[in-house]
Amino acid sequence: MSDKKTLFINNQEVEFTDEKTVLEVIRNNGFNVPTFCDRPELSQFGACRMCVVEQEGRGIQASCTMPPRAGIKIYTHSAKVRKIRKTILELLLANHDRECTTCEKSGQCDLQKYAEEYGIKSIPFPKLKQEEMKPIDCSSPAIVRDPNKCILCGACVRACNEYQGLAVLGFANRGSKTVVQPMNGRCLSDVDCVYCGQCKTVCPTGALTVKNEVDAVWDLVNDPTKKVAVQVAPAVRVALGEMFGMPAGENVIGKIYSAMRKIGFDFVYDTNFAADLTIMEEATEFLDRLKKGENLPLFTSCCQAWVRYVETQHPDMINHLSSCKSPQSMLSSVVKEFLPKLNPEVKAEDLVVVSIMPCTAKKAEIKRDQLKKDGKFDTDYVLTTQEFAQMIKSAGLDLKNLEPEQADSPFGQYTGAATIFGASGGVAEAAARTAYHMVTGEEISSDDIVEMRGVDKNSFDKTVELDIKGTKVKVKVVSTLKEAEKAIQEIKAGTADFQLLEVMACPGGCVNGGGQPVSCTNPELRKQRAEGLYTEDVREVKFRKSHENPDIKKLYDEYLEAPNSHKAHELLHTNYSDLRKGSYKD
Repeated sequence: MSDKKTLFINNQEVEFTDEKTVLEVIRNNGFNVPTFCDRPELSQFGACRMCVVEQEGRGIQASCTMPPRAGIKIYTHSAKVRKIRKTILELLLANHDRECTTCEKSGQCDLQKYAEEYGIKSIPFPKLKQEEMKPIDCSSPAIVRDPNKCILCGACVRACNEYQGLAVLGFANRGSKTVVQPMNGRCLSDVDCVYCGQCKTVCPTGALTVKNEVDAVWDLVNDPTKKVAVQVAPAVRVALGEMFGMPAGENVIGKIYSAMRKIGFDFVYDTNFAADLTIMEEATEFLDRLKKGENLPLFTSCCQAWVRYVETQHPDMINHLSSCKSPQSMLSSVVKEFLPKLNPEVKAEDLVVVSIMPCTAKKAEIKRDQLKKDGKFDTDYVLTTQEFAQMIKSAGLDLKNLEPEQADSPFGQYTGAATIFGASGGVAEAAARTAYHMVTGEEISSDDIVEMRGVDKNSFDKTVELDIKGTKVKVKVVSTLKEAEKAIQEIKAGTADFQLLEVMACPGGCVNGGGQPVSCTNPELRKQRAEGLYTEDVREVKFRKSHENPDIKKLYDEYLEAPNSHKAHELLHTNYSDLRKGSYKD
C-alpha cells in the first residue's frame, strides 16, 4: 500500500509522503516561497511569516508550521499573499538600518534579495532615527553583532541552542522593544561564546557577520618591508569556488595558490602540511596515553570552538585535550621558526603569517596567550573563506579562469589524510591510518575507514571500533557541541567506552564552518564539499597517510628528531586555561 497522498499547489496536483510541513511539499515539487526563519535542521519557529500561503477555505497560513493534508488547495503567490509579504518586507525595512552598500552582507542578504524580488523601491514608513540606533557589538575577535539589522527571525538563537547547547543569544523584552542579544545585554566577549559562527551562518541579514580584516591584510601585502606567508586550510578548497559560480565540492586548490601569488603573497603554503604534522604528534600522544592508561579518552584539539568550550564549560576535563596545537598554529610556528633559516632574505622580525580558514573561531585562536613566542603570536591574521573571496575579487581576479599552480616547498606537500581533516571524522580517520603503522610497522588493510565518515544530521555521532593487531580501540566522532556534551557526560558518569573523541563544533565539520559560503538552507552542500575532500584523498594526491609525507620525514630528521620529542613539544604543543571567569579580549 502506497503512503503517497496528494494536495494541490497553484491548481496543480502534487504528491507528498512523509513531509512534515506544507513548505517542504511546496519545495519538493518545484515551487518555492520566501522565508527568513526556516532552517532545515533547526526547529520550526514560524516567526517571520514570509512563507505565508493561501489555503482555499481557510485563508492565510504559515507554510513552515502547517502540516500537509490530502486534498487541500494551496496558493503560493495569490494577490492576497503577495500583498501580505510585501507589507511584511516594508515593515522590516522600516525598522532596519538600510545602509546596504556598506553592509558586510550586501549581495548575500535575504532581506535585500526579497526586497528586489517584490519590487520594493520605497518604504511608506519613517526611517530609523540616529538616536534610535543601537550600539554595534565589535567586542568579539570573530563576530560583529549589529542589532540594527536584526529582523527577530530567531535563527541565531536556535542555532546556538540546538547545535551547540549554549544560550549565548536569546530574546529579551516584549512587543516593539524585543531584541536578540546576549544575556543582560552584555557583549559577546563577556559571555561564553565559542565563536563557532553558526549564528552568523544562519542569519539572513547583516545582523551577525564575520569581523572583516581584509584591509589589514592588504596593507601587509602592499608593505615592502614585510614578507607575508599565507596558508590555506583543507575545507577552503572545496567551498571557495561556490563564490565564483563553481559547483560545491569542486577542488580549486591549484587556483587558490595562483590567486595568492597574483595578490602578492610572498610565500604560499598549505595547512594540510601541518595537518600531517598534527597526525604525527597526536597519534604518538594518543598511543602513549593508551599505553599508560592516562587521561583517556584523548580529545582532539584542532577545533578552537571545542577547545574554548572545554575551557569555559568543563575546565576539569582539560587534561583530556591533546596538547597538540591546531594545524594552523603548527604551520605558523614552523614557518616562523624555520623560514628565516632556510631563506637568508627573510628576517624573522619582518615575517608575517596569514591563514585562510573556513572557521571564525580561528580568529579567536590566534589571540591565545599560549600561542605567543618572544612576545609575538604564531599567526598574525586569519581571513575566512568569504573574506578571501572578497580579496580575490578586489584584486580583479576571476578564480574560474586562473591556471592552477603548486604550493611552495617545503611546507606545501601533503597527503590525503591531511585533506580529509576538513570533514567530520577526518582527523580520527587520518590518525587511525598512522597509529596502526606506528604500532604494527605495517599499513592498515584499507585507507578508507568509511564508518567514521558522515556530515549529515543523522551522523553527528558515530562510534567505531578499530582492531590494531589485537588491540581494540574505540573512537567516537561527533560534530556540534551538543553532541560533544553528551560524550562528556558519559565520561563523567563512567560509562564511556571509547578512548579517542574527535569533536568538530560545526555541523558536519569544517566544510560547514562559520566562515564558509552560506549553506544553511541547503545541507546537501556540505555533503558535496566533503565528497570533494575524499575525492582528493583517493585520486589526486600521491600519498594517503601522514607518515608517508617526505617533507614531514625530512622535518623530523633534520630539526624535530621525533614526534613528541622535546623540540617538537616546544614548537608544536600548547596548554590550556580554566576560563570559567575569563574570556578572550579583542
